[in-house]
Amino acid sequence: MSDTTHDVIAVGAAIVDIIARVGDATLEAQDLSKGAMTLVDEAGSTALYNALGETTERSGGSAANTIAALGALGRRAAFIGKRRDDTFGDIFAHDIRSTGTVFTSPAATEGEATARCMVMVTPDAERTMATYLGVSGDLGPDDVDTDAVAGSGILYLEGYLWDKPAAKDAFRRAMEIAHEAGRKVALSLSDPFCVDRHRDSFREIVASDIDVLFANEAELLSLYQTDDLEAALTAVAGDVAIAAITRGPDGAVIVSGDERIAVPALPVAALVDTTGAGDLFAAGFLNGMATGHPLDVCGAMGCTAANAVIQVLGARCSDALKAKFAIEGWT
Repeated sequence: MSDTTHDVIAVGAAIVDIIARVGDATLEAQDLSKGAMTLVDEAGSTALYNALGETTERSGGSAANTIAALGALGRRAAFIGKRRDDTFGDIFAHDIRSTGTVFTSPAATEGEATARCMVMVTPDAERTMATYLGVSGDLGPDDVDTDAVAGSGILYLEGYLWDKPAAKDAFRRAMEIAHEAGRKVALSLSDPFCVDRHRDSFREIVASDIDVLFANEAELLSLYQTDDLEAALTAVAGDVAIAAITRGPDGAVIVSGDERIAVPALPVAALVDTTGAGDLFAAGFLNGMATGHPLDVCGAMGCTAANAVIQVLGARCSDALKAKFAIEGWT
């Protein structure tokens, strides 16, 4: 991609992750669906934060996790997201820039606070999230850097942000810019409940605007309203050029036209936290695309990146990720 400024640019929610280890009783007491993402308001977020014990705070957000991993792997990565001029906004900006990612979105001086996500990890390593979107959901078309998107080989979007009307307009503007510049557009469906909320509009953009789709098995089945994985794979093959579907311990399947590529999961020495597994799979896969590798290698990179992150707490694992890729001889 010699004609590009960035290999991959992501548009997503600028969120600070607040990570805590909890028991199932905490989820029940807070009326949270285990393994899912629940949207909360600022008061709900504050109340939940006060109910947690020891926490770890770092920059997060689905697309931001993906792009930070790409930056750590040496790709020319950039991120567009909205934050406030507050403490959490400063944490987000510092952390994502520390990965080598270009982040030039200015801090908003009015509106809601910087978004934050309570990531609660239970003893079985499952993660449950309660997200306050804050000012991140106010991302609009004017926040999209035209030159940066047009100059990026791949535009990557996260489905979570589709919950806000202004963000939808920002997504459509970014997709328009990318397509006009002859770039590829990738989308992560993000969460089965997100798909349930926006199935019709997701189906519309997947069929008309998306070149590469990332989803887990549950999200894909929800998108096409079927319990038959093969039927869903056939349907998505008719909508996008490439679909990368993760299946947890069963690895992943890559779909391109009539081609099906099964990619095995790697052995896990110690399952710590599933937070960011899908985000890091997307990072590995996009790393392969950006460096010109075939789809089977892209899938292997995705599974390797996912394997690295589920063995640490949280969604950032730069050192482990780079070590695993170096062992495989990937650049």
